[in-house]
Amino acid sequence: MSATIRIELNGKLFLRDPEQTELGRTIVRESIRLIDELGFEHFTFKKLAQHITSTEASVYRYFENKHKLLLYLVSWYWNWLDYRISYHTHHVADAAEKLRTFIRILAGSHGSEPLEANVDVQALGRIVVLEASKAYLTKEVDTDNKAGLFQDYKNLCHKISLVVLEINPVYPFPHALVSTLFEAARKHLFFAQHLPSLTEVRLESTGENTLVGFLNHLAFSSLSKEASTVGASL
Repeated sequence: MSATIRIELNGKLFLRDPEQTELGRTIVRESIRLIDELGFEHFTFKKLAQHITSTEASVYRYFENKHKLLLYLVSWYWNWLDYRISYHTHHVADAAEKLRTFIRILAGSHGSEPLEANVDVQALGRIVVLEASKAYLTKEVDTDNKAGLFQDYKNLCHKISLVVLEINPVYPFPHALVSTLFEAARKHLFFAQHLPSLTEVRLESTGENTLVGFLNHLAFSSLSKEASTVGASL
């Protein structure tokens, strides 16, 4: 039996919690569809309002601007990922297997999913691959960070970094490794789809992809005792 999860986010991401009204839930659900279709640059609140047969003013009652909406969607996705990781590792004692499970989920090839959401998580995943970096590669990054708008991402990175330290307690760069895994997963999924000469990662029609192998190699090669000794001496 599948379980539908409800995700609560930082109140500074929105002006009015979209989960509290039907219109708010529609704004979130249809913005995902429209950004997935148009791309973030071509997405506007005016187009969204027309798409849902509402007004721009109604959308602005929930989100200050489309950047805050993107932050909301990306934060929602990190929480969704956190739920999935927690579910699939709940009874896993071995730290190395926990990390492998995280990598399989991050690479999008974990298989059956017992958790359900009220939004199109496949479309949102595609948005994260294409657009997530735009959430923090801005002039306002320090202000947004002080407001805690990246806390969900940072919490998830920290959670996985503790698993890294279970595997190798003397590894000197646990957060750097985990954030690199996140970034590499998104970048190489994008490269495999659009700029294949930049990666050996290939997406297969069966749903399997070589990204899992690449990320496992990146992680476990870094966590070898020899690599840790070299890193600590630099």
